[in-house]
Amino acid sequence: MYRLGIDVGGTNTDAALIDENLQVVAAVKSPTTENVEDGIVAAMNAVLEAAAIDRDQVGWAMLGTTQCTNAIVERKGLSPVAILRIGAPASVSMPPMVDWAPDIASACVADVIVGGGFEADGKRIAPFDEAAARAFFESVKGKVEAVAISCVFATVRADDELAAAVIAREVLGPEMPLSLSHEIGSMGLIERENATILNAALDRVSKRFTESFARALREAGVACAQAYLSQNDGTLMTLEYARRYPILTIACGPTNSICGASRLTQVDNAIVIDVGGTTTDLGVLQLGFPRESGVAVTIGGVRTNFRMPDVVSIGLGGGSIVRVGEDGSVTVGPDSVGFRIAQEARVFGGSTLTATDVAVRLGMAQVGDPALVADVPQELAEAAMAVIRELAEDAIDAMKTSSDPIDVILVGGGSIILPSDLAGTSTVYAPEHAGCANAVGSALAKVGGEAEILVSYDQVPRDEAIANATEAAIAAAHAAGAVPGTVTVVDAEDVPLAYMTGHTCRIKVKAAGDLQA
Repeated sequence: MYRLGIDVGGTNTDAALIDENLQVVAAVKSPTTENVEDGIVAAMNAVLEAAAIDRDQVGWAMLGTTQCTNAIVERKGLSPVAILRIGAPASVSMPPMVDWAPDIASACVADVIVGGGFEADGKRIAPFDEAAARAFFESVKGKVEAVAISCVFATVRADDELAAAVIAREVLGPEMPLSLSHEIGSMGLIERENATILNAALDRVSKRFTESFARALREAGVACAQAYLSQNDGTLMTLEYARRYPILTIACGPTNSICGASRLTQVDNAIVIDVGGTTTDLGVLQLGFPRESGVAVTIGGVRTNFRMPDVVSIGLGGGSIVRVGEDGSVTVGPDSVGFRIAQEARVFGGSTLTATDVAVRLGMAQVGDPALVADVPQELAEAAMAVIRELAEDAIDAMKTSSDPIDVILVGGGSIILPSDLAGTSTVYAPEHAGCANAVGSALAKVGGEAEILVSYDQVPRDEAIANATEAAIAAAHAAGAVPGTVTVVDAEDVPLAYMTGHTCRIKVKAAGDLQA
């Protein structure tokens, strides 16, 4: 059976077909359409025609999409939500969405803070005010499409969030989508609550893209395939799971590229440089998965703390415009011709000198018509490449944790603009099918789950606490669609929290397993 991976980007929708030996059979790029579903169908048809296989032989289809990110950034298609915070009297000084921009805060129909919550050691702040929670849900009945529930230190004890969820379903109905903060974010009430609100607000979007993907598979004649969505930690989730946690698809594009780079090179530890038309994303491979960001991440102006890949973006791409200043200095980007490169770059008959033209002029790439850039002065091309090199090498230094040389993998359609002898590197890989690494990463991903707990080793022995977190991570992987018995732990850490009493640690475990056949 074959695997079909699709990754929807702003300019192109990439598709890759993988055989039972996990080798790339075919990979294509197709323009992303305004109606994303049309672009997905076109990309699937193109790659299946290129492979010339029976479409019933596709057993799995995986999609990476930017629709949730776009909905937040563009403030489009968000569901009206209600927000219940459990934490009075401790958290009333900082109301929900206190620093949100008005245009995205408008997704909230109503919010309230009721009594309840816990201290960091699990002790109660106050009794959970069930009557106030019930009254709040009664007041928003018929006015909202989703509910976000957060609680002080819910990652330590989720009792009050679970109790509130029971009341919400009694009042609003069993089908009401609920987002619970302990299932989504990490420690830090405001950031975790923000991520939970965004997850709830994405309910309409998640319904649309899961249903669209299912329709696209039917239209392309891939009726036998099991469908999965890419998560931003390099693993997969079922469509049902994605409906519940759409926020986990945010930043899955760079993640797919990072994982695809590993699969194409069989390298598990490296810096991955994904060069597009306008920007370049750099991420770090650790044991075959993206390194997770250790700081709060801002999405569409909203500060959150749910898991995100550690990615640095710079204004360099294949379409970056090359200019010569009055003093003779050469600059590259950050502005770009973007998706118009096929019309505006000089190697394609245009009049704008781009980074791609420079690479062709220096004999580093064979695209377009080299004769069209033969008149570009050698000195200018070399000066522009020196700027490109410096931008890339500075970004590599920013991602490294030591001064030791590190392997680098170049992927993305614009990777032809980078030289292979970058400072600070040991080996620079430029694999076959690098232009569609994101689709390859989507197709070859495993199904994962993770668990994070806060525990005092004075109360629970370390081995027991880690075993509990491991069990929870494996259960989460099973819930996401992994085959029981194939799930293994891919990362585990316990970090002492010096600012808390006793021997308190944060334990985080990540597990991944094979797709269900």
